[in-house]
Amino acid sequence: MFVLPKLDYAYNALEPHIDELTMTIHHTKHHQAYIDNANKALAGTPMESWAVEDILKDLSKTPDDKRNAVRNNAGGHYNHSLFWQMMGPGKGGSPSGNLGDAIKEKFGGFDKVQEQFANAGLTRFGSGWAWLVSNKGTLEIVSTANQDTPLSEGKIPLLGCDVWEHAYYVRYFNKRADYIKAWWNVVNWDFVQSRFKG
Repeated sequence: MFVLPKLDYAYNALEPHIDELTMTIHHTKHHQAYIDNANKALAGTPMESWAVEDILKDLSKTPDDKRNAVRNNAGGHYNHSLFWQMMGPGKGGSPSGNLGDAIKEKFGGFDKVQEQFANAGLTRFGSGWAWLVSNKGTLEIVSTANQDTPLSEGKIPLLGCDVWEHAYYVRYFNKRADYIKAWWNVVNWDFVQSRFKG
């Protein structure tokens, strides 16, 4: 059974970039709904006690009639559980260490990553995510639809930005570009670095 993870910070801690109302609704309503629906879909199946990562790494093991519900809702739980940790108060800045070096080598600099990452988020039609991932040690920027996760494609999500409207509409209305630009101010690079094994 999945449970809603507690945040390491208050709902208003990411102000002014991410507002308190959005954080409250996003965490207690949207994320909780994914958990409730995933638990319901998995009830009575062999995967009921599995870790969410193991389920998402091979969705073919889920029963056919439950696969879409598990993909969407277990994916939503996993993506959001990462998302909360990928942000924090007093964060932002740019990556350093071996991740910073790898970004410079692969993309030519952090400004290039921001540009490509924003493009991935802005060109995602409808709802989804923009991601910086490690694909067998190689950095890539990808976008996924809905609550799909790069984990299901064998990639390690390092950094993800939720571009569903519920993530930004209260403060930014339909201005997704403004939200993504502001979001960089709360990125928790220590957490992102901890996921990078390059």
